Amino acid sequence: MHIHILGICGTFMGSLAILAKQLGYQVSGSDQHVYPPMSTQLQEQGISLCEGYDPAHFQDKPDMIVIGNTCSRGNPAVEYVLNEGLPYCSGPQWLAEHVLQGRWVLAVAGTHGKTTTTSMLSWILDYAGLQPGFLIGGVPKNFDASARLGEQPFFVIEADEYDSAFFDKRSKFIHYRPRTVIMGNLEFDHADIFADLAAIQTQFHHLVKIIPENGLAISPAGNQALEEVFDKGSWSPRQTFSLQADNQLAADWQVSLLQEDGSSFEVKAADEKVVVNWSLLGSHNVQNAVAAIAAAAHAGVSIQQSCKALSEFEGVKRRLEVLGTFKGVSVYDDFAHHPTAIKTTLDGKRAALSADTNAGRLIAVIEARSNTMKMGYHQNTLADSLNAADKVYWYKNADTKLDLDAIASASIPEFTVLESVDSLIETLVTDSQSGDHIVIMSNGGFEGFHQKLCTALQG
Repeated sequence: MHIHILGICGTFMGSLAILAKQLGYQVSGSDQHVYPPMSTQLQEQGISLCEGYDPAHFQDKPDMIVIGNTCSRGNPAVEYVLNEGLPYCSGPQWLAEHVLQGRWVLAVAGTHGKTTTTSMLSWILDYAGLQPGFLIGGVPKNFDASARLGEQPFFVIEADEYDSAFFDKRSKFIHYRPRTVIMGNLEFDHADIFADLAAIQTQFHHLVKIIPENGLAISPAGNQALEEVFDKGSWSPRQTFSLQADNQLAADWQVSLLQEDGSSFEVKAADEKVVVNWSLLGSHNVQNAVAAIAAAAHAGVSIQQSCKALSEFEGVKRRLEVLGTFKGVSVYDDFAHHPTAIKTTLDGKRAALSADTNAGRLIAVIEARSNTMKMGYHQNTLADSLNAADKVYWYKNADTKLDLDAIASASIPEFTVLESVDSLIETLVTDSQSGDHIVIMSNGGFEGFHQKLCTALQG
């Protein structure tokens, strides 16, 4: 059977393609923007990629067209599928029908940290010998791909609240019918499809409704937006977690930082206390970790074994990933594209640098690429998210509605706006000094900026 995937280089659709390949399907796909790491991963899996959405890609008559949520009416491929009456479905629907049936699904939802937490949970179960299947919206370093079928019964999935397709406006996670659910946090995002936070909370409550009585919901204690979701009704057990540095709320799982940068922490549950020393940074990753430990415990993995697994967890590509050090300047790639994610990433890196007497400046380079960001929704919270940086360089998109002058005037770090990748690289090469740490933040390809900067710094 041949399936063709529209929007195949998206993190979800690319992972779905890998699962289909492992099931024995012939898999091909089209996308407007083909860039690493997903394009590289797909090519390594022997999956055929087509640039753009030319209807000619369907000449060999696929048996099913799986349409990604980035494709809508007016897309040439979509119009061809509809006009010709070709069979089609959404990615989440295909996944539910062909992969998730009969599995114990562990779903990781929330505004931030889904990819990292899904990777952690998958690794913990794998370390424990359970050989889970998984679908991760990124490339985890502990595995050779972002998805695999695994062995029955466990399947771990990144559960996105974004809509399923232009013809199915339900959140993706509604299709998954999970038994174990992590809801790591909840803020307003995806302003292109949700009117307000209440609209997202409605989708999250739909998720709560389908957790079975023998299931488990895991969430942070005291998160107001999530408390309002559960107040609408809950029919399954719930466990909470809390970072003691932030509050003293009663919670089933407590975690304490042993190092300010989050590189060492202690997990407490019932009468057990276990210490984790690992390679990740930031209190946000510590909270991701305790949520993963709680979910793994529901699947039968001991706290001690989970913590041993996390000590060997290598992280995820594009999550403060070190690209290299070039003439003394360290460069990192990070996926952050929301003020909260930007803040937690920079705060974590600042805490780590504070212990290094030889560290230079922390420089943030930001491309505001997400629809919510470009629409200007986060106008009033962006400046505060940048405080941990020494300098900020902002790449101005042609279609952004953000008032960057206002953000610059409210910013504590020096704030520079540039409108071309070439001028941004030239400025950084001139300005950077040995010992500096440059964190590039974008949820897209950034016109090849990462590699161009590394090459220019080296040259």
